Amino acid sequence: MYNFRTDLASERRDIYQKANQVKGELDGIESEKEEINENIKVERVKITNENGEKAIGKPIGNYITIDVKKLKIAQEEEIAKAAEILSKELKKVIDTHIDNQGEVLVVGLGNIYVTPDSLGPKVINEIEVTRHIINYLPQYVEEGTRMVSAISPGVLGTTGIETMEILKGIVDNIKPKLVIVIDALASRSIERISSTVQLSDTGIVPGAGVGNTRSEISKETLGIPVVAIGIPTVVETAVLVNDCLDLLIGKLQDEAKSNDALNQIKEQDNYEEIKEALVPQDYNLIVTPKEIDDLIENMKEIVSRGINQSL
Repeated sequence: MYNFRTDLASERRDIYQKANQVKGELDGIESEKEEINENIKVERVKITNENGEKAIGKPIGNYITIDVKKLKIAQEEEIAKAAEILSKELKKVIDTHIDNQGEVLVVGLGNIYVTPDSLGPKVINEIEVTRHIINYLPQYVEEGTRMVSAISPGVLGTTGIETMEILKGIVDNIKPKLVIVIDALASRSIERISSTVQLSDTGIVPGAGVGNTRSEISKETLGIPVVAIGIPTVVETAVLVNDCLDLLIGKLQDEAKSNDALNQIKEQDNYEEIKEALVPQDYNLIVTPKEIDDLIENMKEIVSRGINQSL
């Protein structure tokens, strides 16, 4: 098993292929790409058997990655389009697990006081909840409206309670048919920070991407389908250095045109070597861009609109 410091299934597959010099699709993994426009691309990865599961360390299921370029300067039109794409993909996933009347619980994971980890709680504030209205004021609700409830359970450090324990109690009491979980992820690419959305129907392990693994939130632990919406907001220093090294070598190659030594370095994944140099000095930090506030606000709009439209 490779030491993947990323939560994205598409990145894990790419890392495995590069490390093993595999061309073409892996056994047990199917994928397809769709270019919506010059700024939005969708990649669908499906893990179909244990071989695919073992290769990239992700459970059997579906993983949809939506890449949104230039999110830092995105205007209303671009945000609305990204939300529309997310809504369509999310609705497809939801419809494979429950009918259009099934009750849904939306969960925003993270710490609202830590900006890179605040996306989940911020999205919850924008979710159009209907459960209380349907229960207490049904005369004001259109017939056929889906029951939607939402919760931001906080983090273990402030509550003293595992998120899984909180959600288990809620699910046992209100009995939703499906849970949607929103959380911040880690990536192996600096350009994906707050510019990528991953949907999956296999649940989520909070904190796995940054080495702070908590209890799994999935169908196996909650007893109902769990759809995860994750957005990368941080990378490791080792990832940052590795990407910068690639950029530097690319620049030198453009100037020198040909250099076997540089070509060899560029073809290698230097992540592990860089990490080994940084860890003993406690320099392998988890970093986030200076524009993270604006990026989180834009992603909050995309995710909350996407969820509301799909439900």
